Amino acid sequence: MRSKMLAVAIAASLGASSFAAAAAPAQTDNHTSTRVSASELAQLKAEIAALQQKVDDLQAQSASQAQAQQQTAQAVQQVQAQQQAVVAAPAPDAALSARLDKLDKLVSNTSLSGKMYFDFSHIDQKNSDTGKTAATGTGLDVKRFYLGVTHKFNDIWSANLTTDFNYVSNDGETNLFVKKAYVQGNFDKAAVLRIGSADMPWIPFVEDWYGFRYVENTLTDRLHYANSADWGLHMLGSVGDGGMFNYAVSAVNGGGYKNPSRSKNVDFEGRVGFQPVEGLMVALGGYSGDLGKETQTTSANHTAQRGDLMVAYKSSAFRLGAEYFTAKNWNNVTTPATDKADGYSVWGSVGLNDDLTLFARYDNAKLSKTLDPRKKDVYYNLGLQFAVTKGFDLAAVWKHESADARVATPAPVHVQNVKTNEIGVFGQVAF
Repeated sequence: MRSKMLAVAIAASLGASSFAAAAAPAQTDNHTSTRVSASELAQLKAEIAALQQKVDDLQAQSASQAQAQQQTAQAVQQVQAQQQAVVAAPAPDAALSARLDKLDKLVSNTSLSGKMYFDFSHIDQKNSDTGKTAATGTGLDVKRFYLGVTHKFNDIWSANLTTDFNYVSNDGETNLFVKKAYVQGNFDKAAVLRIGSADMPWIPFVEDWYGFRYVENTLTDRLHYANSADWGLHMLGSVGDGGMFNYAVSAVNGGGYKNPSRSKNVDFEGRVGFQPVEGLMVALGGYSGDLGKETQTTSANHTAQRGDLMVAYKSSAFRLGAEYFTAKNWNNVTTPATDKADGYSVWGSVGLNDDLTLFARYDNAKLSKTLDPRKKDVYYNLGLQFAVTKGFDLAAVWKHESADARVATPAPVHVQNVKTNEIGVFGQVAF
């Protein structure tokens, strides 16, 4: 509209100019008109040119606005088409959504864990009768690799499966078996029930306070006077501030986690612990049973019994502890003869800095106080641990063991001594 009005104005101006130019000669002839000069004519042309430029600009602007309006209309049409497509799209498959929700819940309530003990070392073992034994040599041992899966059903019930793999290069032993497989009911911190193969009350408890299981088993585990896990019913818990009092009791088959076979009677192991101050633990334990050796067709002559004591202290940079055990007929359940054994272990460690820890241990045990009083075992180690990263430790270790026992061959009856020295790098990886 504006451009049309401007064009009319320009046309009117041009018409008026033409009329003035045509009238000029007549007025000259009558000597009553004023002549239009050349400069005025040039100024008028310039004004006309300026008006023409404004008309061109307005026409271009109008064309651009029309194009923009057209593009906007096209975009609106595309959006409307997409909205219609979304509305028309079929609803997600209900069964698929349910499966995805179930998978998400399974992953969220399931956790994996693992732990590996390994070493690269040289062993020098000598028998006082025959010289160096077949155990002498250098090699890599993966002594344990635990892989665990824990699934939580709800706030009370959960389940755990832990497999155990070990390989020892010197004797060629390779095994893969189940160590723990249990259902757990966590009713309260003072009442946790486990049904199946689970940790026994004593060995795992001492391992936690000792802190260097990857270097060597604890005393009763190393000398085979206890099992670290077994099949049965387990109850454990703690009460008081910071777990001042703790307990664990197990009724088990007695043959250990590697032997889930049924025995005639169940064995019992228990532990009570008292923590008077933070970091200091005093614990008493005991075991009674036939170690799974009495069945309906095999009678047990004696009951295997064991008593335990541990006093230990640990902090972020310091550990000090001692373990003592006494056992009766542990290796004589089915024999007519009776026997006794006892021993102790002392350990300590100190953190030199955030990465280095110096540690040492000494064991002394009499393994047959009645039948062979000369049968004894002395063990000690010394090492320096380096924390590579969280969950990964390496240690340079020296171990020594001296074992004495009475033997009849070669005659005459005499005391045979076996000395073992081992030096190497030991490690653990945990996640």
